[in-house]
Formats: sequence, structure tokens, C-alpha cells
Amino acid sequence: MYYSKFLKLLTAAVVSSFMIIGCGTQSDSKTGSFQVLLHDAPASYDEVNVFIERVEVNNGADEEGWVTVGEPQQVFDLLELTNGVLQPLGEIELETGTYEQVRLILNQDGHSVVVDGVSHNMFIPSGSQTGIKLNVNAEIQPDITYVLLLDFDANRSVVVTGNENSGQNYLLKPVIKATNQAITGNIEGTVSPVEAEPVVYAIASGDTLSSTYADTTSGNFRLIGLEAGTYTVSFAPTNENFQSKDTTGVEVTVDETNDIGSIVLDQN
Repeated sequence: MYYSKFLKLLTAAVVSSFMIIGCGTQSDSKTGSFQVLLHDAPASYDEVNVFIERVEVNNGADEEGWVTVGEPQQVFDLLELTNGVLQPLGEIELETGTYEQVRLILNQDGHSVVVDGVSHNMFIPSGSQTGIKLNVNAEIQPDITYVLLLDFDANRSVVVTGNENSGQNYLLKPVIKATNQAITGNIEGTVSPVEAEPVVYAIASGDTLSSTYADTTSGNFRLIGLEAGTYTVSFAPTNENFQSKDTTGVEVTVDETNDIGSIVLDQN
């Protein structure tokens, strides 16, 4: 009798052990976080308003296998997302692996551009159904957050058709650059006098890779999402009473911010 009771207890203990091990294996799936942040470069408009429904990601193995990262379902003024300002669009836990594409689903309506104080509706000719797809090849690793920066270029995304005599129409044709934040660095500083109100550009090999307006109150500026390398930082005043200036040989290091100090623009 004692032996039988002992055998039953031993059997129960063994079964319980297998259950615990099994549960532990099942919950030990490898995942990492995937986050999408939106930012923008300056544009010669008062506002550029874009209605974003959702952002999705796909590992490329299945065209139908899109997974929703976030559903903002709201309008964003892209021109408020300059000078280092980032707008979260969503975050999700994903199984480890490489995810090849993201896409933005934009609403058919609700887009507008404000020019000289007058608001104009923007028509989006494509992209509202299938979305704006971007190749990213995002490698999700265990317990690590992959941050994807989406640079929505407002200036190049707004297309004007017609003329002042026949009437002008505004189209939204999104131009977006996707960058892995983990391989980028930043440049910041201060420009004076603030009355110059300059646009600040980061230029490498003749290409403008980031731009922003200097803050009109403090003169502070911040250029983000730059890959490691050497840049020329160019200051172009919007106030014609001041002269442009270039600062060459500015180094960008991954995951660091290079503060280039105070830049003074001369008057004409």
C-alpha cells in the first residue's frame, strides 16, 4: 500500500515536471519590439496635413501577411515634425527574423495643404488601398527594440498642377525615406541671430540628407537620422538681410549627437 501510494506521487511529480517544462518552452518564444516614428523636413507651405490610417509590416513571405503596427487614424501636420520632433505611429512585438517591408495606409480624404493662409484639399491618386510600401529589411532580435524612422518629405510630396489662371490643384504623392535609427547619429547646435530664420541642411557628396528649420525663438536646430560619415552643414537664411554659411567637416557617429556649437550668420 505504501509502495502504491509512493508510485502515484512519483508519477504525479513526473507529469507535473513535464507540464512545467512544456509550458516554459511554449512561452519562451523569441520576440523583439518594432517601433515606427514619423518626422519631416521643411517645406515652403504653412501646413501639410496628412491623414494616416495605419502602418503595417510584412516579412515578405506572404503578400497577405501584413501585420498592423499601429492605427493612428488621425491627421498629422508634417511641418510640426521638424527639428528633431518625432511622432510615434505604433509599436508591436514581433517574432525574431527579417521583415522586408512596411507600408502606410493613407485615408482617401482628409489631406490638405495651407498656402499663404488658404487651405486646399489634396487628392491622393494612389496608395489609399494598397498603401505606400517601403523596403526596410528590419532585423528583429530578441528583447531589442528596432526603431524605424520615416522621413515624410512634405516639400517633394506635394505636387501642384494647373496654374493661377486656370486654377491650381494639389496632389499628395508621398516621398518617404525609411532609416534604422540604430545606424544613425545626429547633429545639433544653435544659429544666431534668430531673425535670420535659416533652413539648416546636412549635405554629403552633394546630396541633402537631412534638413530642418532653426527654432525661431532659441535658434536651436537638430538634424536627425544621419548615417555615420562627414557632412557639410549649410545655413540658408529665409531673411534676405543675412548671408548663408557652410560648416564643413562635421562628423556623425552612430548613436551620438555632435553638437557643433553656436553659428553666427553675417548681415548683408
